[in-house]
Amino acid sequence: MTALIETIRVKDGRAPLWRLHQARLEASCLALGIPRPIVEPPRGGEDRVVQYIVVIGEQRADAEEPAGIKERAVGSVAPVRLALSRETHRPYLHKTTERVVFDRAAAKAKAQGADDAVLLTAEGLVAEATIWTLFWWEGDRLATPALDLGVLPGVGRARLGQLTGGLVERRVRAEELMGRSLLLANAARGVVQVAEWQGSSVEQDTRTGWLREAFWP
Repeated sequence: MTALIETIRVKDGRAPLWRLHQARLEASCLALGIPRPIVEPPRGGEDRVVQYIVVIGEQRADAEEPAGIKERAVGSVAPVRLALSRETHRPYLHKTTERVVFDRAAAKAKAQGADDAVLLTAEGLVAEATIWTLFWWEGDRLATPALDLGVLPGVGRARLGQLTGGLVERRVRAEELMGRSLLLANAARGVVQVAEWQGSSVEQDTRTGWLREAFWP
């Protein structure tokens, strides 16, 4: 069963990025031609991650409801050691359960002592990490891989676009990121620093700390 998944952080009893999640879910349902579920933002309880699951290509009597709701802990927000994966990135335009390549890349990275991996396109261009969108500083601008590479339009990406007044989209090779100050973001954990890229320490930028603090409205 293939399904859309929307992974939502509940913080201080509310879902602070709900409108961005709702917009992406609606856009994916429209693009894939499936009924848009009528969902409410999760509320109350401890800080956690809530995942809504919407089945693709299956008619259900309750088509206006998500097929499932799961909850889990937030996970680590410690600086991340990033490796370069040999798995080829394939277009991942919608957040779905078809994540075999990402899961395989993450497992190999962890076996090598890294925390996560960055995948490259078939052309050798930097795409995305397995659970994160990748960013780096270029002067006074925040840059990230271009959407037309087939990377996920992440909610974390959308939030950082709001905070910075717009992101710079780039098509770069892995070696071009050496010496850059790198960071990661997703809608579950927010902004985290990259401690290491391909075995080399990454210089930290004070602006990354500001983004981390400002990420949750």
